[in-house]
Amino acid sequence: MSEARAAILGRLRRAAPMADAPAPDFTTLQVRRWEPAERLVKLRQGMALVKAEFLEAGPEDWPRVVADFVVREGLTSLLYGPDTAEGRALAAAWPAAGPRLVPYDRPVEAFKTELFQDLQAGFTTTLGGIAETGGLLLTPGPAEPRLLSLVPPVHIALLRADRIFDTLWQAIRSLGWNQRLPPNALVISGPSKTADIEQTLAYGVHGPKRLIVCVVAS
Repeated sequence: MSEARAAILGRLRRAAPMADAPAPDFTTLQVRRWEPAERLVKLRQGMALVKAEFLEAGPEDWPRVVADFVVREGLTSLLYGPDTAEGRALAAAWPAAGPRLVPYDRPVEAFKTELFQDLQAGFTTTLGGIAETGGLLLTPGPAEPRLLSLVPPVHIALLRADRIFDTLWQAIRSLGWNQRLPPNALVISGPSKTADIEQTLAYGVHGPKRLIVCVVAS
């Protein structure tokens, strides 16, 4: 550590807290604001504003709903994580004559050309959603690497309706992130977008052109 940095940190540690500083009030962040059905409605409204699309499914038929969407949209391949329970369920129900179902089970260097040039869609799970702002919680890792949702032009995300939180604060507390953050956490609300100097939006420049949310309701 440099002497300058050590001196700065030392001064910060020695500084007494401001006596008149008000204590933070997190009450409004912790209030449960909506009923379960209302959370889904609010999440869909928020995400639809930024071009997210939705599929509806049940606990048993969601693999078929995903497969039907891939076929209907004319997509020729779907990348997925084979080491998750949802990935195994998807593979078990995948139609034999359907589009290619490609497991993400090797280092990216082993199929870089296929990943970046050929694969048309990627499937991931989610930890839940945020009703207040409209977004999905993802924690990429070895079972579902970040490139799985970032590289293919279409991202299909599985969201269980009973895992929609009122606020991000509630999600952080419920998932224990206030004690320990995961190595990689994301909140996504729609397809990748960017704007030029004239504020003209373009989709898919830095990621998927489409985000499809498959909502599983019990």
